[in-house]
Amino acid sequence: MSGSTAVKLELDDIQRGVLSPRPTPYAATYLLFRIDDRAHGRELMRRASAAVTSAADSVSPLGSTWISVAVSCAGLAALGVPRSSLDTFAWEFRQGMAARAKALGDVGVSSPENWEAPLGSSDVHVVITAVAPDPLLLEAAVDRARPAYDRLPGVTAVWRQDCYALPTEREHFGYRDGVSHPAVEGSGIPGSNELEVPLRAGEFVLGYPDELGGVQTPKPDVLGRNGSYAVFRKLHQQVSDFRRYLKDNSTGPADEELIAAKIMGRWRSGAPLALAPQRDDPELGADPHRRNTFLYERNDPTGFDTPRGCHIRRANPRDASVAGEVRLHRMIRRGAVYGPPLPDGALEDDGVDRGLMFAFIGAHLGRQFEFVQSEWINDGVFFGGNDAKDPVAGSADGSTGYTIPRRPVRRRLAALPRFVVTRGGEYCFLPSVSALRWLGDLRD
Repeated sequence: MSGSTAVKLELDDIQRGVLSPRPTPYAATYLLFRIDDRAHGRELMRRASAAVTSAADSVSPLGSTWISVAVSCAGLAALGVPRSSLDTFAWEFRQGMAARAKALGDVGVSSPENWEAPLGSSDVHVVITAVAPDPLLLEAAVDRARPAYDRLPGVTAVWRQDCYALPTEREHFGYRDGVSHPAVEGSGIPGSNELEVPLRAGEFVLGYPDELGGVQTPKPDVLGRNGSYAVFRKLHQQVSDFRRYLKDNSTGPADEELIAAKIMGRWRSGAPLALAPQRDDPELGADPHRRNTFLYERNDPTGFDTPRGCHIRRANPRDASVAGEVRLHRMIRRGAVYGPPLPDGALEDDGVDRGLMFAFIGAHLGRQFEFVQSEWINDGVFFGGNDAKDPVAGSADGSTGYTIPRRPVRRRLAALPRFVVTRGGEYCFLPSVSALRWLGDLRD
C-alpha cells in the first residue's frame, strides 16, 4: 500500500516532538494549562512558536533537548478558532478522550470519574512537553519555556507530571521500553525495524498523502498542515500485582522470567522472543540495530515462539495474518516513566503512584490509536483469540486467563487482573510552527 514517490517533508515547520525519538536516558515533564483570557492564550501561542524546536533542528546547540506544544479541542475553542474550522478536525478529537472512555476500555477503576483532576475535564487546553537528556537540562528547558506562559494572568497552570527514563531504559514492570519506532517517509530518521518499508508521511503528519493515498488536513491549511494528533495518557502500573501474578503462576525464578517474556513478547532485556525464543540474550536486547528487526509470518505464524496474544504482537502484528491491514494502524508510541520504582523483590503495594506517561502520535486518531486500543488491545478476534485481552495493557476484569502456545499441550495461566489503570489523558493537536504563529495572530 505504500507509495513509491518520495515526499519532501517541511521539517522546519513540523514540531520536533512529532518525529524524533527521545534521547536515552532522558527526563521529561508535562505542563498543562487552562486559558481563561483569549488574548493571553493567543500571546502564549505567539511565544510558544519561538520556544518550540522544529524537526529540522536535530543538530541544534540544544542537542537532545526540545519543547513541544499541543492544544486540545477545548483549547482551540478558547483561543477563538471558528466552529467552521473546528468541525474539520477528527471527530474523536472534538469529543475528547473522556467521552471516548467506553471505546477505549477506560471502565471501572479506569473510568473518567476516577481520573486525576483536571484530566478529562474542559480545563485542559494546552500541553507543553519538555524533553532533555537529564534533570538539570530539563529544568533549563522548562526555564526557556517559562517566558512563554509567565506573566500571563489569563493562562493558568493546572497540572504537572515529571517523568524520566533510566539509563537501563526500563519501565516499572522491568521491561526495556521504547524499542520500536516506525520509519516515516521523508523524515530522514531511520525506523527501528530494517525489514519494515517506511510508512507514508500522511500516516503521521497532516497535509501529506497517507497509505490509502488520501490527504487529511484540518482547515484552514495554515492551521492543519504539518500538524499531527497527540494522545496523552497517564497510566498507573500495579507493579506488586504484576510481580505476584508472575510468582504465583511460575515454578521458580527462571520460569517467572519465561512467563514475563511470553506475556510481553520480549525478555525484560528487550531481546525479542522472535530472535531469542529459548533464553534471554541481553546483548541482543541492548542492540538497537538487531532487537527490533524481525517478522512473524514466515518463522512463527502460530505463535509458538511469540504468542499471538502477547503485548508486542497485538500492538504491532507486523506481517502476521490478522484481520485488516496492519500498516493502517501503525503509530508512533512514546512512554516516559513517572514515580519511584517499587523496591526489588517487594510483592506488596506501597501506595506510591508510579507508571507511564504514554504519548501516541499520528494523523488518524480513529484508525490508529482508537482501533488498536479497542480491537487489538481489548479484543482478540483479529487473531482468533476471541475476547482475550492484552495481558499487560488490556482492561482485564479477572475473568480470563492467558494461554501460552506449547507442544504437546498449551499452557494456561490464571485469570488476569488489571495491571494498568488509566489515571487520565486527552486528545490534542500538535500544530506546526507556522500554525502556532497563526493562532497567536487570531483576531475576533
